[in-house]
Amino acid sequence: MEKIVFTNGCFDIIHPGHVDLLRRARALGDRLVVGINSDESVRKMKGIGRPFIDQESRKATLLGLSSVDEVHIFDELTPENLIKSINPDVLVKGGDWLPDEIIGADHVKANGGEVYSLPLLAGYSSSKIVEAIRKETDITAAVSGSTIETTLDEHAETIQKLRASHLCVIRECAELIFETFKNGKKVLLVGNGGSAADAQHIAAEFVGRYETERVALPAIALTTDTSSLTALANDFDFDRVFTRQIDALANEGDLLIAISTSGTSSNIIAAVMSARKRGCRILGMTGSEGKKLAGLSDACLMIPSKRTARIQEAHITVAHIWCELIDTWVSEGV
Repeated sequence: MEKIVFTNGCFDIIHPGHVDLLRRARALGDRLVVGINSDESVRKMKGIGRPFIDQESRKATLLGLSSVDEVHIFDELTPENLIKSINPDVLVKGGDWLPDEIIGADHVKANGGEVYSLPLLAGYSSSKIVEAIRKETDITAAVSGSTIETTLDEHAETIQKLRASHLCVIRECAELIFETFKNGKKVLLVGNGGSAADAQHIAAEFVGRYETERVALPAIALTTDTSSLTALANDFDFDRVFTRQIDALANEGDLLIAISTSGTSSNIIAAVMSARKRGCRILGMTGSEGKKLAGLSDACLMIPSKRTARIQEAHITVAHIWCELIDTWVSEGV
């Protein structure tokens, strides 16, 4: 019987690092199946202008590699459904993903399979290639004037980019939140550092910011304040704070809104994986480089900025829009 190996990615700009990873993945079995994000899925993860190469061309390029036997295109942000359909014997991701962060790992292991996080070939990164091509510079270098003017200009530019390329994503996220509330489930929010304040603010928005009178919606902002976590006792482990709260509060069908400006915060990622195991859906909120969080989410709002302050401001702005949409839909009896 053939030993099937599966891996996935966008593979928008294929470089030697990809070729090396695919070769080593293929060596773990008899047949390598690769899942690639559809064009629409890539746009949701990476924003307007991506992918550079359309899905059929990316598929053809991968099939041209001797290590690749089969390529499937999937529309979701995560390959979870595709993995369950293929049911591979071996699941592989690059070393920037820890084994317990890999989507589909539980399914593969439960069926007696193996999961590997393979070290990446040093010196290669699609993001760095894109930056080199675009010769991107920090927005602050291009804006003159006082701190006040610069900040307002940055904020305005970020919001304009949101309007130009993220309307569908904003609506998709709002629909996910609304569906959760309609089904009588609750929304949980997690964020650390400055994003913890965003989580508290957004929870308060969901509970009370509406034009029409109605029962408060069940939104809970989780916290890293150890005084509120009696289960932690004396063995405080920051990366487990959120997962312990998820284990205590989350139920199947609930929605976790995971907020991380970088998209790589280990405690946020751990909370996401814990919530997924409990049957929760995930809505990610991150910045333009938050690929990891986006790749673990059912829907993800990626603010088109690298500046933490601009990302957090936009998160709050979009949360206000979500509340207005929900208010409208409830008033219309949707």
